[in-house]
Amino acid sequence: MATLPPLPARGWAAQAADAQLAPIDFERRAPREGDVVIDIDWCGICHSDLHTARNEWHGTMYPCVPGHEIIGTVRELGPGVTTFAPGDTVGVGCLVDSCRECDACQRGLEQFCRGGVMTYNSPDADFDHATFGGYSNAIVVQDRFVLRIPDGLDPAAAAPILCAGITTWSPLRHYKAGPGTRVGVAGFGGLGLMAIKLAAALGAEVTAITRSPAKAERARAAGAHDVIVSTERDDLRRVRESLDLIIDTIPVTHALDPYVKLLRLDGTLVIVGAVEPITEGVDARLLLARRRSVTGSPIGGLPETQELLDFCAERGITADIEKIPADGINAAYEKMAAGQLDFRYVIDMSTM
Repeated sequence: MATLPPLPARGWAAQAADAQLAPIDFERRAPREGDVVIDIDWCGICHSDLHTARNEWHGTMYPCVPGHEIIGTVRELGPGVTTFAPGDTVGVGCLVDSCRECDACQRGLEQFCRGGVMTYNSPDADFDHATFGGYSNAIVVQDRFVLRIPDGLDPAAAAPILCAGITTWSPLRHYKAGPGTRVGVAGFGGLGLMAIKLAAALGAEVTAITRSPAKAERARAAGAHDVIVSTERDDLRRVRESLDLIIDTIPVTHALDPYVKLLRLDGTLVIVGAVEPITEGVDARLLLARRRSVTGSPIGGLPETQELLDFCAERGITADIEKIPADGINAAYEKMAAGQLDFRYVIDMSTM
């Protein structure tokens, strides 16, 4: 059988840490056994995209085409694909492959696979560059890593569910947030807003924890039952030792002790947004006194991401977004860098 040529593609890429993103032409692999060729309609912008494009986490391989909140339409199927059909609306999140054999993969927890292949900036077995992400017109992905977008879920507003949504959903489910539990959400950016919506929809009593009193009304509209300002001692004292679970979405350096004090007996603080080192360790006495735990959680596996999409469709939950054209990416990056937003930018890829 003749080898099919690679598929031409175009996108937006960073060529260096100090360079703005600009158009680029490149190639995707030709579809093979189990592949799905997807025309990308929408791609959300995650803060991780900015950090990677600017090499703030180090290890960025240039050129870098970011994007792991991908919504598109199936164009073509490789041999053996039976779960999708041309014309289907589908999604691709942060992973495009894994070893598929380790304990984590067998349990549907591909996010913990040591051989996981990220949607962008991972070594690409088919080319001599890194994987290229969703700031592009098309992508080729193995069917196991393609997600079904349920009918009734707005495609553009669903894009951030594939990162911001699953990053908060996974710990909420793992630690059994629901009726009878009290959940705190620290930070009120894109992740925090999704965490409030999802925790409330699961039936938990939600307390939003923010530095800005101005965000209280927005937090309550998202489903928070209570809002406290983290710089106000009276607010912190009022909810001390009352929360079962705190989802910490704060993406900048911060001390943990003030939040740990809010946990009741056997409470857990889960870090999902700390992309910088924590300034201080946790006072061990705070853990010992109430058998509290501090842990972390990354994204989620493919089964729980599909579960989340289905849940959001049933409950009418989407991210709060602002749609932008492709040539608005650099301006969006500057606004993100200037301060955390309480919505997510989503690129309309038809503007490429």
